[in-house]
Amino acid sequence: MSEAIRNPAGPVELEARELSVLYGETRALKYVSLKIPDRQVVSFIGPSGCGKSTLLRCFNRMNDLIPGVKIEGEALFQGRNLYGTGVDAVDVRRRIGMVFQKPNPFPKSIYDNVVFGPKINGYKGDFSELVERSLRQAALWEEVKDRLEANALSLSGGQQQRLCIARALAVEPEVLLMDEPASALDPIATQKIEDLIYDLKQDYTVVIVTHSMQQAARVSDHTAFLYMGEVVEYGPTNELFTNPREERTEAYITGRFG
Repeated sequence: MSEAIRNPAGPVELEARELSVLYGETRALKYVSLKIPDRQVVSFIGPSGCGKSTLLRCFNRMNDLIPGVKIEGEALFQGRNLYGTGVDAVDVRRRIGMVFQKPNPFPKSIYDNVVFGPKINGYKGDFSELVERSLRQAALWEEVKDRLEANALSLSGGQQQRLCIARALAVEPEVLLMDEPASALDPIATQKIEDLIYDLKQDYTVVIVTHSMQQAARVSDHTAFLYMGEVVEYGPTNELFTNPREERTEAYITGRFG
């Protein structure tokens, strides 16, 4: 493996092994190998179209939903190949939650948004306690506790995104994937999301795709730089930004392309 790929020490939660994704004849992701540690934040950075979101979606099998897609190699969760025989994609998506670029709350009440997934999964506990816990984890409880029956679409964009995070947390995942979770938000809402990401790593492995190198530097422990479907460099965030080992990494983070 290249010296530019510095896998973290300690327990591994997710891993790619020679992972490729083809859309028809186009190889969007090329033989990616890296390890994502337990209960840390990993950022994927790189120019548009470099494969960041494609790689992220491999880890909860969202690419399965794209017609004509083909997966080669392995994506592992706790040592098990997510694309192996007998793996239930629905169970994968429960254990590995996803938050998308644009907030996508259901046109239901705040309460109903949070309990939607647990109800489908046959949750037997106290729903009111679950709603409060999930909204507290998403740093939203104090803002909405007196209007849980209000339509979720009445919330601000930043609140909607935190509600979507609460909805993902309500099914008690082990990993949270975030695809540019703050790109559509104003600076104040963005800071709240970033503060939330920092808090979440106490209990979850968090992987984010971001176009903002400043955001990656602020919130992540490790960063992978992708270019044209390949992981060019991967390592501790502070090292990658201050002392990159690859010329293409340095060119990207200094603004010479991208």
